[in-house]
Amino acid sequence: MIKNTIVLFSFLICLPWTVNAQQAEASILTVDRIYSGEFAQASFGPSKWLNDGEAYTTLEASLTEGAKDIVQYDTKSGRRTILVDATALTPAGSDKPLIIANYSWSNNGQKLMIFTNTKRVWRTNTKGDYWIYDLSTKVLMQVGATLPTASLMFAKFSTDDEQIAFVSENNLYVQNLKSKAVKQLTFDGTVDIINGNFDWVYEEEFACRDGFRWSEDGEYLAFWQVDASAIKDFLMINNTAGVYAKTIPLQYPKVGEDPSAVKIGTVHLKTGKVTWMDIPGDPKQHYLPRAQWISTTNQLQIQQLNRKQNEKKIWVSDAATGKSTNIFTETEETWLDITHPDPTLAWDMTDLPIIQRGKAFLNISEKDGWRQLYRVAMNGKSEKLLTKEAFDIARFHQVNETSGTIYVNASPNNPTQRYLYQMSLSGRSKAKKLTPENQQGLHRYNISPNGKYAINSWSNANTPPTTELISLPDHKLLRTLVDNKVYKEKITELALTPVEFFKITTEDGVEMDGLMIKPANFDPAKKYPVLFHVYGEPWGQTATDSWSSLWHRLMVQKGFIIISVDNRGTPALKGRAWRKSIYRKIGVVNSRDQAMAAKAIMKQYAFIDNEKISVWGWSGGGSMTLNLLFRYPEIYQTGVSIAPVGNQLLYDNVYQERYMGVPWENKADFIEGSPVTYAKNLKGNLLLIHGTGDDNVHYQNAEVVINELIKHNKSFQMMAYPNRSHGIYEGENTSKHLYNLMTDYFLEHNSMK
Repeated sequence: MIKNTIVLFSFLICLPWTVNAQQAEASILTVDRIYSGEFAQASFGPSKWLNDGEAYTTLEASLTEGAKDIVQYDTKSGRRTILVDATALTPAGSDKPLIIANYSWSNNGQKLMIFTNTKRVWRTNTKGDYWIYDLSTKVLMQVGATLPTASLMFAKFSTDDEQIAFVSENNLYVQNLKSKAVKQLTFDGTVDIINGNFDWVYEEEFACRDGFRWSEDGEYLAFWQVDASAIKDFLMINNTAGVYAKTIPLQYPKVGEDPSAVKIGTVHLKTGKVTWMDIPGDPKQHYLPRAQWISTTNQLQIQQLNRKQNEKKIWVSDAATGKSTNIFTETEETWLDITHPDPTLAWDMTDLPIIQRGKAFLNISEKDGWRQLYRVAMNGKSEKLLTKEAFDIARFHQVNETSGTIYVNASPNNPTQRYLYQMSLSGRSKAKKLTPENQQGLHRYNISPNGKYAINSWSNANTPPTTELISLPDHKLLRTLVDNKVYKEKITELALTPVEFFKITTEDGVEMDGLMIKPANFDPAKKYPVLFHVYGEPWGQTATDSWSSLWHRLMVQKGFIIISVDNRGTPALKGRAWRKSIYRKIGVVNSRDQAMAAKAIMKQYAFIDNEKISVWGWSGGGSMTLNLLFRYPEIYQTGVSIAPVGNQLLYDNVYQERYMGVPWENKADFIEGSPVTYAKNLKGNLLLIHGTGDDNVHYQNAEVVINELIKHNKSFQMMAYPNRSHGIYEGENTSKHLYNLMTDYFLEHNSMK
């Protein structure tokens, strides 16, 4: 009896300590935990609207292990129906359903097209196999079954749903769904001649992938043809493919090199006749990044950019004759955006909205100092500004001519956030904010075709993502699609400190938006090391009010203060002058803004340890990290640079010439902005990381920086990830290894002692 009492007493003493220890352990982040799957977020989709938006479909786990059912929901009521059971998607001779990578619906909603067995091309998996499932006959049919496996790209229905067009091995094909007959439409496709598809640089810099379009009457296909025969190969090397190394040729136009010659043609489906659109100019000195059919007419609207990308012409071209008329021209002193980079945008081709049955279109321009919306007559004879207020539009969502309304994403009062606004198509009324005031943060909307509903995915810096279904224009919550409850519970266990937003004004008079995360039990009387996260180029913001990196939270738990600020030149909604001030000065203006912001922050906040200032960034942020370490060694002691452009003359022509001009006019600007030019000034600690299989920013960039550092006897550390691309994620354990490496490096050199 006495013995049992002692045991119970001991248990009662130990229990609170055990619970507290478990709670403490659950609150501590590690890189291993982050990449274990413990913090995986729930996802929704891919979702597709049906019946003009009165219904939608999504993928949900099937009773068949590892497979997915396609489930339909009534948008208003939420009534659920399994529209296609996974077992129905089992090909003859197979005992397993197709694995759905993506899917689409025919225009009448009666045929389902499945994309499966996919292969990666550049950034994403755009090659694979396509299958059609007919809901009425219950028949499953493979598209282009006689063509090479996993070679089909961008398959899509004709308007009458009777045909499927697709690309295989750089040629266009069409298949009749009744007869199943396949007809080849182009015959010159090779590695160099690319029909209905694009080369590397068009995809990377113009978001161009799908390179053909059905006419509404189904008589024509319009398509791009890229002639990359004159593009030089950049050779990447795979040293681990076998005993002998393997070279990987990549058609890649460097700065100063001519781009591929691109033209747009139409093919008449019945006759097979190809007609090329007559767009004037040297095809190697301009770009054709967008083309679309003008409503029900047999005319195309084509956008043309000159080599310097500061002149945009819009042409109307006749599909049958190719005759083209220039109906609109816009010029800029700096550059014109075809796709404006914004955190609410998907990486996709965006057409100009065509309205009034083809008589007008909507165009976004910065000509008045802000990204504003204009209605332009298709004959080019009139143009009307629709935006009444002086603020930037982040992205265009939808126009509804019946109601006379336009939906756009914007944030006039806070560049770190994004909200839904309703505008008048007549331009007579002010924009109205629809997003509720209690949902501050960054919102992404997928609006139904009828404009009555939207899927709203949003978060802020202190609130994990939620996906909701709402009605419009009242923005009323119909139901929550993804609440991320489990993820939020895990986050709550971490007891994270809040993200704080601030503004800082530099000695140059530049006011910048920033965010800061302080450690738990923060004591303003102490000194804390700082880790700056940077990007700083025209393709992204870092100080946005959205849920972000758990790794930053890990570093906060290690005693670092995390800070990120957005310099001039970033695509913040702060007007044309803010964004365009970086023209021909990448690496100069942006690095000075960052350095002067750091200097002002160090002066303003006494709790910052000025002797322990670290910085890190990826891609453009990697370049920024190098520039900060090399140009401002008196401020930054430690940096980790991942996949940086070391020499601007080694990057692709479309991106670098857009923002820097063409090198035969101002080569000195490219040299001045390149990190390698100032590598001799390194004083602090540098860890340089690059993937040897990077097809975007070539590993060559790392080696030119390394050579310059060696030349000047500068000590540094580097890590090469064999055959990894720009994202450095391929291969087992890669991401975890990289972030453990970074964590250890910062702790070794600049942690709080």
